[in-house]
Amino acid sequence: MANFAKSNVPRFSMDVYQNEYLPEGGREVNAIVTVTATGGGTAGSAVPRAQAPGQGPSAAVVVMVDCSGSMDHPAAKMRNARDATAAAIGTLRDGTHFAVIAGTHVAEEVYPGGGRLAVADATTREQARLALRRLGAGGGTAIGTWLRLAGRLLASADVGIRHGILLTDGRNEHESPQDLRAALDDCAGRFTCDARGVGTDWEVKEVTAVASALLGTADIVADPAHLAGDFTRMMETAMGKEVADVALRVWTPVGTTVRFIKQVAPAVEELTGRRTEAGPRAGDYPTGSWGDESRDYHLCVEVPAAGLGQEMLAARVSLVVPQADGPALNLGSQGLVRAVWTDDMSASTSIDPQVAHYTGQAELARVIQQGLDLRKAGDFDGATAKLGRAVQLAGESGNADTAKLLAKVVDVVDVATGTVRLKTKVAEADEMTLETRSTKTVRVKK
Repeated sequence: MANFAKSNVPRFSMDVYQNEYLPEGGREVNAIVTVTATGGGTAGSAVPRAQAPGQGPSAAVVVMVDCSGSMDHPAAKMRNARDATAAAIGTLRDGTHFAVIAGTHVAEEVYPGGGRLAVADATTREQARLALRRLGAGGGTAIGTWLRLAGRLLASADVGIRHGILLTDGRNEHESPQDLRAALDDCAGRFTCDARGVGTDWEVKEVTAVASALLGTADIVADPAHLAGDFTRMMETAMGKEVADVALRVWTPVGTTVRFIKQVAPAVEELTGRRTEAGPRAGDYPTGSWGDESRDYHLCVEVPAAGLGQEMLAARVSLVVPQADGPALNLGSQGLVRAVWTDDMSASTSIDPQVAHYTGQAELARVIQQGLDLRKAGDFDGATAKLGRAVQLAGESGNADTAKLLAKVVDVVDVATGTVRLKTKVAEADEMTLETRSTKTVRVKK
């Protein structure tokens, strides 16, 4: 159950960017909804937050460390993982509940044990650091079992924020894909989780699936020596979260349907299939935990056809925190999406710059994945076409980071036309980095 406070919580605001004008017979309405949380303000109503005065610990965090046999090759990998976990625990705020799990083909509690969570202070942080010395490599990999144990431990804490950090260096070979999917379905909505792959022997789609299902981040740490810095940043971000379980509530009038809704910044994340019904013509789409940050969402709805000169409210978007035992808590911000039918061709054919930009960013993520899959399958002509289109889109949108990653996989002949040649030799770490970070986006150039 979440804690509550009426002040000193993030203030949420919402802005809608769209071209509301449709031609005669037009039915598709697109809008970019920007949600911003600014720390330290006051909300219009009580909201669940990480810590309310006198109401206990701020958060609960479980770190899952891969201890399979491959973590001993090279031996420095296991040592780096221990050091990184110790660094992350050192970042915990006093009062945070936490635990460490050793993951192999089974999940074992490393600290504190006994199905409990420890409460962070100088003593427990030192005890955890000493317990980490016992971590050794041996056994297989069954990520679903790690997540299920983390879920049970996190469920025991009466806190607002529940978060996991998962590190793996290998493929999930000791349980079926169906078992992992079932574990993710079971954990979804119960806690968020950041996932990291260390080295280059793990499966990108498995790690990104964990982060996607549990509304966290995914990344590669190709050099184990960089784990401590990455773990510290992840934990600092987790400690900055203030409000948990925020959902976008989308209401549509009779005859209007949601075609899709996806997060488009800071990364592309499909939310359409995660809808839960929230009363007549309304549905909730989960966004996870929030700190001091801003995110963008692309909403597409289909409206009934109408005559020239008519207008309607196509959708109303609000922010809520659903409650199992009562009505949702409204975070006091909403955005309106409109539809207006006109015979002004210049108005009805204009594409809003925000919508155009993020449509391109979503395509960029998609063609990178398609190109890499085709490359792995030996379809080099198809891969060249897709990755060439990716180079073109990255150049048009100013996504310099993705452009640099693409340049390690293809030789760029001409950015404007997307003319590229596949490199004959590509470092495995470079290809995996591009695939893992393919969904990261940039915002509209000002």
